[in-house]
Amino acid sequence: MTASRPLVDQFNRRITYLRLSVTDRCDLRCTYCMPERQTFLPRKEVLSLEELHRMALGFIDRGVTKIRLTGGEPLVRRDMIELVRALGRKLGNGLEELTLTTNATQLAQHADDLYVAGVRRVNISLDTLDRDQFARLARRDSLPQVLEGIAAAQSAGLAVKLNTVALKDVNQHEIPALVEWAHGQGMDLTLIEVMPLGEVEGDRFDQYLPLSEVRRELEQRFTLSANPHRSGGPARYVDVAETGGRLGFITPLTGNFCDGCNRVRVTATGQLFACLGGMEQVDLRAALRGPDPDAALSQALDLAMRIKPARHNFEIDRPGAAPALARHMSATGG
Repeated sequence: MTASRPLVDQFNRRITYLRLSVTDRCDLRCTYCMPERQTFLPRKEVLSLEELHRMALGFIDRGVTKIRLTGGEPLVRRDMIELVRALGRKLGNGLEELTLTTNATQLAQHADDLYVAGVRRVNISLDTLDRDQFARLARRDSLPQVLEGIAAAQSAGLAVKLNTVALKDVNQHEIPALVEWAHGQGMDLTLIEVMPLGEVEGDRFDQYLPLSEVRRELEQRFTLSANPHRSGGPARYVDVAETGGRLGFITPLTGNFCDGCNRVRVTATGQLFACLGGMEQVDLRAALRGPDPDAALSQALDLAMRIKPARHNFEIDRPGAAPALARHMSATGG
């Protein structure tokens, strides 16, 4: 492929960050993410390793410099590490960073391979350090495996950032202790507001905890000061004087961050969603499987730039409200 023009949307935002889902499957069933009896895609509908690789190369050719591999849980896909190795060969040659988001249940067996392939940091989802609470939230008693995965990642040389979804009356009281534990282990932690994606068995209004409220509570215990660090995503950071660590806030509901959006998401079936909170999509699988895949993929990316919306319209404003979108986060790519 020859170098092509960068991806710039109609609002003059340059897209340099791809979140690429390799599977919608997950080995946990977190209550805020999906129902216990979640239906996953037939494997035949998921893009092959070669198609995922070719698609990623097309994005890099158009100026994407950061790729985050997601799911579902990306490490449940058996050939996942082969894709990481293939993409890792582009580091320093168009690609500046290759990373992934994981629940860490499978991480202990893959951490060393990830590092060797060029990954230098990972995001790990962890909402509680209480084993019973974890089992209730994830519907699986997997906290020991997660902690083993975190330890293995750090041992392999990977920088770890924890992602914690703030849940009212569930882990709200535990957030200060999570901050202290993460920082004590040399890890950043980012808090995230629950997002209204897909039907779950509870009511997200009952789960929703505004991070503005969390921050006020944290300021009763810690000294927080603004930190200009940017990781390429929507988080905004503060330093915590008492712990010496960094704390992030992702606020899709209380603090819209869409003006600076630099990313798109592609599902494991090759559907590009121009916005996590929108229905605008482009079928990249059809482009990849056509007679001239490179040209068709580039044209599809041009279309994605034309339809990317100015912002999402997430809200959780009343009990019993339907989710903003029917699709689950695991289907879109977390």
